[in-house]
Amino acid sequence: MYSWLDIFGSLRNFENKECAMSDLQLQILLNSLPADLKKEAIDFIEFLKEKSRRSTKPAKRQAGLAKGMIEMKPDFDEPLDDLKDYM
Repeated sequence: MYSWLDIFGSLRNFENKECAMSDLQLQILLNSLPADLKKEAIDFIEFLKEKSRRSTKPAKRQAGLAKGMIEMKPDFDEPLDDLKDYM
């Protein structure tokens, strides 16, 4: 069985933002949690996966795709009849 020092020993020398924990160490930690905390860990992992999925940049939009779909009437800039009392 691994001690906490064995599991987290590599974290002390960790300077980069890379993953410092091996899959085995992570599995050991998860197995040591009570059932309710395992559920929280799973929820947090799903949250991180969704956050990572959303952080990818969307494809660049192409200008002019709606060209010709919108028509402006010639009297667009004329005052509205409903507002004549206020002008």
